Amino acid sequence: MSQGDPEGFGDALGGLTTQRSAALSNKLTGVLSVSYTDSEIRDALRLLDQKQVSNTPDTRRQLRSNLQKEVIECNAGIVKEFGQVAEQLKTIGSTVSSLRRCCEEMRQQVAAARQENAPILDEANALLEQKQSLKKKKQLLEAFNKHFLLPDDDILTLTSTNEAIDEHFFAILARMKQIHSDCRVLLGSENQRLGLELMEQSSRHLNSGYQKLYRWIQKEFMTLDLENPNINAFIRKSLRTLAERPALFESCLDNFSEARDSILTDGFYSALTGSSADQDRDSTMKPIEFHAHDALRYTGDMLAWAHSATVSERESLGSLFIAEGDEMARGIQAGRHSEPWSAMDGESFDGRKALHDLVNRNMAGVARALRQRVEQTVQGQDDSITVYKIASLISFYRVTLTKLLGEDSFIPEALTSLEASAMRQFEALQSDQTAAVQAELTQAPSDLNVPNVLEETLTQLKALMKSYESSLTPIESRETAFEPVLAQTLKPILDTCENLSKSLDTPAKEIFLLNCCLASKGTLLQFAEFTKSTLEQTKDKIEFSEASLVEYQHYFFLHVSDLHPILTALTPLTDSNDDLLQIHGLPPFEPAALAQAKQTLDDFLPSALMDAMENLKELTDAELAGEITSEAADRFCEDFEFVERRLVAVDDLVEGEEDGERSDGQGDDDEEEKDRSRRERMKDLAPLRSLYPRTGAEIRVLLS
Repeated sequence: MSQGDPEGFGDALGGLTTQRSAALSNKLTGVLSVSYTDSEIRDALRLLDQKQVSNTPDTRRQLRSNLQKEVIECNAGIVKEFGQVAEQLKTIGSTVSSLRRCCEEMRQQVAAARQENAPILDEANALLEQKQSLKKKKQLLEAFNKHFLLPDDDILTLTSTNEAIDEHFFAILARMKQIHSDCRVLLGSENQRLGLELMEQSSRHLNSGYQKLYRWIQKEFMTLDLENPNINAFIRKSLRTLAERPALFESCLDNFSEARDSILTDGFYSALTGSSADQDRDSTMKPIEFHAHDALRYTGDMLAWAHSATVSERESLGSLFIAEGDEMARGIQAGRHSEPWSAMDGESFDGRKALHDLVNRNMAGVARALRQRVEQTVQGQDDSITVYKIASLISFYRVTLTKLLGEDSFIPEALTSLEASAMRQFEALQSDQTAAVQAELTQAPSDLNVPNVLEETLTQLKALMKSYESSLTPIESRETAFEPVLAQTLKPILDTCENLSKSLDTPAKEIFLLNCCLASKGTLLQFAEFTKSTLEQTKDKIEFSEASLVEYQHYFFLHVSDLHPILTALTPLTDSNDDLLQIHGLPPFEPAALAQAKQTLDDFLPSALMDAMENLKELTDAELAGEITSEAADRFCEDFEFVERRLVAVDDLVEGEEDGERSDGQGDDDEEEKDRSRRERMKDLAPLRSLYPRTGAEIRVLLS
């Protein structure tokens, strides 16, 4: 640009200034727009602060170059340090190469040594393996011998009869059973010879052990005292163990049952006679036959002994067979599995049923002896009451022993037969007695009281009912079971009394029958629990007789008071005026007849109740006689009130007719003539109430 153009230079200078100003402005704007929250700005400012640089123009101009110098110096230091590291790595590399060469030499030496010692090591390994195999075989043989073989001493204890039965014996027996069971595993192997030999040997030893146990139990049973509460515990355990051989167990029980049957039968005869089987009399024992003259006590003592023996036998055997829960059942079941040919059926073993069967077999002899003695006692009796009491006693023990042993046992069956025999004997004796009484009772007593034979029958019946009341007959069947006794005792006598009453006149017939029924009712009411049917029949007869006596007393009141003709005349008439006007014309309502009826009624009333009660003086129940008479008097009062209402109605009608005559006017001449004639007749009639003035209230007071 030339100096000759000053305006152009000025323009250029102005443009440059403008550009610098714009750049500065942009930088300021950029700096000011940066937020202090920016992490890079903050880190730069913090680093600048740490250097403690003074804020001068020279420092600001040299800031960038100073910083770049520091960075270069730091990089130079790092390069120098890495050079030292590289030198050390070279040293390590050479050391590793030396070690690798050494290891290779050692590997070659080891391979050579291994090749030289290989045969020796193989032989040593083979010997070690052989040693382990032999050790295992030895342990297996020892375990086999320990498990499947018993020492000779244990075999001797199990099979020798000279060795005692104790806990050691049972332990050996259990061990042998386990060996016998485990032999089945050996039979599943390829070589079965060992299993067969061991099973045969164990079976032989087991059979010998069970035979030894069987003989020992048989021996112990010979001296066993069941009355001793401390029974040998080994007997219980022996029985449970022997149950695993059903054949031996059943044989043992059969022999035991025969022995107990004989012992209990001898005990029963000893209790009867007071002497034992060897004819030695026990002075401390009072024989049952000492009371043979008293049939009831004699029979009761025999039944009580049988019951006591049965209970004692059951309790003692229960402690032997079922005291330890179901151990016996498990033994029997195990025996059936081991001896399936010995099982009679597929039913499971029931310990309580087996106990009942055993007690039943043990008591068979006692049942036979008891049946024979009681039958002789019953057949020798001629008193029906005693025979019935014996039958009731037998029934009591039959029910008790049936609950204890079951219905199919020997003693309950024997008692059932004895009860039936006693009832047949009672019915025969009672039939003969009833026939004799009926022959003796030919007419009713003159005082119409209860016949002596009926009183005796009721006394006997009361004794029979007291005996039956204490029986164990179920409540729902008590009445039905006692009905035959009533039919044999009371009903024939009552029928005879009823037949005798038919020959008597009224009221003697009803009084006699009522006295008999009342006496029967009083006895039956004491035992209404099982006499309801007969009691209801007796009550029906009493009600019928009471109704008949009420009717008779009512008839007596009507006739003695002379009210009967009046009531008879009024009964057919209605309440219509025509019927009421006819009453004056009836014979009982004529003045003279009505006056006489009034007089008769007045004479009757003062002593009416006493006279009526006199009719029932033979009735044994005075209170009932008063009730009957009172009911009859009430009916008489009702009849009198009916007559009174009719008489009042007639008098009111007559009075109304007279009033009508005074108020009549003109009318038909014929009709007036008839009415006039009727009124003239009524004027001459006296009021009926004036002739018969008694009222119903007065009658009720006098008869109350």
